[in-house]
Amino acid sequence: MNTTKPKSSKITAGSIDTEKVSLNLLRANDFVAERIREQLKDILVINVCSSPGSGKTTLMQKTGELLKDKLNMAVLVADPETDRDAVRMKDVGINALQIVTGGMCHIESQMILQAIDVIDLENTDVLFIENVGNLMCPSSFDLGEDFRVTLISTTEGDDKPSKYPKMFLTSELMLVSKTDLLPYLPFSVDAVVEDARSVNPDIDVLEISTIKGIGLEEWTNWILKKHKEKKEK
Repeated sequence: MNTTKPKSSKITAGSIDTEKVSLNLLRANDFVAERIREQLKDILVINVCSSPGSGKTTLMQKTGELLKDKLNMAVLVADPETDRDAVRMKDVGINALQIVTGGMCHIESQMILQAIDVIDLENTDVLFIENVGNLMCPSSFDLGEDFRVTLISTTEGDDKPSKYPKMFLTSELMLVSKTDLLPYLPFSVDAVVEDARSVNPDIDVLEISTIKGIGLEEWTNWILKKHKEKKEK
């Protein structure tokens, strides 16, 4: 039995945990998340989060291209409306399924449980969940993932981790995206890393640009390493 504390129950420094005196509204979600972990015990599951426009879908496309000869990859793509991102995945040969949330600003574990019934799990090594573009609501919902990865683009500003602390607290890896734009923007990689580690000292960081190919080898090596570690458990 996985005894890891659910991501949705993590609280930031200076917060008050009221679980003992009030109803934990996320408990049902966490229960379903554990069912997902049991069902996907042989598949690496990565929950990819960010603000809208950070480059998640482009990164998923490039990741599929780079890993196609090494791992079988599937993507669950979530958006409030349209299936555009899933179509983009399928156009480059990635097994993808769109989750339309109907205006909801996040995915809940029940949505994932339903979606994996129509994914070819026997031929999937890595399942990516491309979450709704939002740094707030998705941070509170454990989806049964092994790892949460959060992108922060250079176009957003380098002060976001402290403004949206729970997302970075519950992430194992932060990807600083669109680094090819650094010469043109008042964004400091050192500042954003310092800000993120003030919230989560253990968070790993990679700098990437899908346009220029910066950091993509390190990113795919991280995925391959995590997949190997899970298979060896």
